[in-house]
Amino acid sequence: MKKLTLHDLFEAKKAGRSFTEIRTSDLNEALACAEAGVEIIMCMKEDLPLLRPAVPDVFIIAADPLDQPHIASPDQAVSAGFELMNLGADAVYTGMSMECVAAMAREYIPVIGHIGFVPYRATWIGGTRAVGKTAQEARRIFEAAKAYEKAGAIGVEIEITAEEVTAEINRRTNLVLASMGSGAATIQYLFAADVLGTNTGHIPRHAKVYANLAAEEARLQQMRIDALASLQKEVETGIYPEPKHSLKMKAGEHEAFLRGLENG
Repeated sequence: MKKLTLHDLFEAKKAGRSFTEIRTSDLNEALACAEAGVEIIMCMKEDLPLLRPAVPDVFIIAADPLDQPHIASPDQAVSAGFELMNLGADAVYTGMSMECVAAMAREYIPVIGHIGFVPYRATWIGGTRAVGKTAQEARRIFEAAKAYEKAGAIGVEIEITAEEVTAEINRRTNLVLASMGSGAATIQYLFAADVLGTNTGHIPRHAKVYANLAAEEARLQQMRIDALASLQKEVETGIYPEPKHSLKMKAGEHEAFLRGLENG
């Protein structure tokens, strides 16, 4: 698999082609993405040093710390962005102000913003819910996208937003859209936990579960418990260790060892 470039993403937008993006939480998920041909992953800053050399041909969007409150100024944003790029990110995700986005864009740091439903802003709209179902709300989301475009972002994640809004933003901006439950876009974005069935909580409407790794992990965990309990019992009763689990000294060496001890 040839690693994507920003040029590839913009050309795919023109051609109406879509790529897959997966939010990964560990190395195994990232390796599975690479083996399966998934072109894009998102990960946290702390995972970058491990994942970058492991999946050299995957386009990585780094998500932390650029959406954290300790980033307070454009200069800090640029520093944080360069740190992520130096760790191997191909683009950075941020929910920061447009001033911070613009500062990074001026330094050619590829920025991905976030519009539509934004989890950490949910309280402003009455909690977790789909957005963009009214003309007024759709307009606000469209204007947010235009603000990111004006600031120089290369794209935005658009989350649980009415598909008509996504279509108009795609048509009327140069942004590359990463859709999470928001209809057709250049990138289809899902969490690995929802795809693999390791999410034991609420399953989002837009998620499609292709495996049941939670059940498999529960089975494996029980196997771990059973094996360790068997060992514990055998240690208590003297069954373990058996002669085959130990070794003996060479012939005559034990006697020589004892003589040495007795002679001081």
